[in-house]
Amino acid sequence: MATPFYAKSENNKGYIKNLEVVGFSDLNGVNAFQMALYKTGEKYYMYCGSFKGAGVNILDVTDPTRPEVVGCVYVSDPEVYFAQSTPKIQVADGKLIVALGGGVPFLHGINPGDPALDGLQIYDIASDPVRPRLLSTWRTGVPNGMGVHRFAYNGGKYVYMPAECPGFVGFIVRILDISDPEHPFEAGRWWMPEQFKDGMTEGTYPVGHDAEKDWAMCHACTLDPSHPDRLYMGYFGGGGVILDISDPTRPKLTAQLKVQPPFTGKLCGARCHTFLPLTGRDLAVLTNEGERFPFFTKEKIAAAGRRSGAQPLNNLHMIDVSDPADPTLIAEFPYPEVPADFPWPNFNDCGIGCAGPFGPHNVHEPMGKPWLQDDPDRVYCCYFHAGLRVYDVSDPYYIKELAYFIPPNPEKLLFDVPVPGPMIATTEDCVVDDRGYIYIDTWHDGMYILRLKV
Repeated sequence: MATPFYAKSENNKGYIKNLEVVGFSDLNGVNAFQMALYKTGEKYYMYCGSFKGAGVNILDVTDPTRPEVVGCVYVSDPEVYFAQSTPKIQVADGKLIVALGGGVPFLHGINPGDPALDGLQIYDIASDPVRPRLLSTWRTGVPNGMGVHRFAYNGGKYVYMPAECPGFVGFIVRILDISDPEHPFEAGRWWMPEQFKDGMTEGTYPVGHDAEKDWAMCHACTLDPSHPDRLYMGYFGGGGVILDISDPTRPKLTAQLKVQPPFTGKLCGARCHTFLPLTGRDLAVLTNEGERFPFFTKEKIAAAGRRSGAQPLNNLHMIDVSDPADPTLIAEFPYPEVPADFPWPNFNDCGIGCAGPFGPHNVHEPMGKPWLQDDPDRVYCCYFHAGLRVYDVSDPYYIKELAYFIPPNPEKLLFDVPVPGPMIATTEDCVVDDRGYIYIDTWHDGMYILRLKV
């Protein structure tokens, strides 16, 4: 078989089934994390946040076979804020909203407290999508912290975000009123009782990234265009949470579904990562995050003490939400198909000499944006080392995997961070546009654009 154009070499082609790669961009050597698409007229633009860097790359993807970097938004001075990240972004109503915060030490080579702006920046892109104009900056009040994480905005008055807050542990839910985008203000907030730091005795709340993984704190917010009065959240150790946001100034708990144990834990990432409603159906997908294997070896896992040994299953779960006060697990997504010529027998023991914290990462989140594909019978997931996975969920009890793409392995690192484990392909985020083009980005190797062949 001929070597595909995106391959690193004849022996480093990646693996593909029922998909075709139509385009690739190395993003000018800049890491991408969450992506956000915007359509204006006949033009399509992709905005790429980064988990280490002071900028947001802008690509013209109108012709998906020839993606072109056409601009960059710099949110801070990299000489001053050298730990800056812009990991999460949203685009709607002619606005680009960028989350600000610090990076993660083991991933990005920075330390807690290193200088980084926190909060959100709001830009006007209706006037010029290639040269966004800064309208305002909103700060969390926790300097040099993790700032804001995977937030939700599909237009209108409110932004729903996991954000740090003085007096609280980890990310709580903070709701920002941006009806005047030049003067945003906090309109409401919600938190788990154990996140309220005031009045606690010293040592009753966790310290450090690993401890916080088991703690209840908001990781991601997702909106349901079918039910605008609901906010779905992945809440780390708190599981999946549904809030009643009919009054965004006074959000109220509707339901909480915990999946840990038996799912998730130990060395994985966010115990509950995302709670994604499927538009027009009384269903939602709940995910547990895996982790990146280049940072693990058999010896490192053994040295982790109580987090060593067998790693619990991280997966995608199908949840019935016909009664939002009683979310119910009804089905599990299948284990990703392993290619016949893959060098390891499965994705759990994938080059580190023992079972690691394998699991999914980000899913495509339409949230009612007209330029995004919103097919409630399809789920797209960047599954870390299992690559992009596409699922048919038309029958929620019998979920079928349709296609996959595992990119070629990276041949260089973008971050100056020691990597003791294998240099293997790592997919991070995915977006699907209204033309059917699928965009995925990787930890070190840029962005691929694909089309489904089935």
